[in-house]
Amino acid sequence: MSDPSIESPPTPETNPPSAPMREYYQLQNTLLITTLILSGLIFIPVWLFYSLNTALNYLLGAMVGVVYLKLLAGEVEKLGVTKNRVGKKGLALFAGLIIIASRWQELHIVPVFLGFLTYKGAIIVYTLQTIFKLEQKADS
Repeated sequence: MSDPSIESPPTPETNPPSAPMREYYQLQNTLLITTLILSGLIFIPVWLFYSLNTALNYLLGAMVGVVYLKLLAGEVEKLGVTKNRVGKKGLALFAGLIIIASRWQELHIVPVFLGFLTYKGAIIVYTLQTIFKLEQKADS
């Protein structure tokens, strides 16, 4: 038995997604990959300029941010099909992360929090890419 909340997007053999859903899955993958790349790119300078402990705190937050982004994407995908509120699980995940960071002596709240926000950076990168693509199309 598999949990339907973690199933992969439909494959062409089973049920091909509509054009808007294909765009959504592409956006979802782009944001996840960009978040992972940004996490790796930011991890190295944090390690070099601060410490390995601080960098690992950042990385923990970034990975929880990726999980949050994946949870949010799953909830958005079901929007309109079910009557669940979006963001409940993600908020609980974030709150749990901050509570653990504040209680555990080896974790520091600021790097964990900033790591969690890395997915926001991925959204900004995607937005800037989209703006520049639209400008290039308008100039052509």
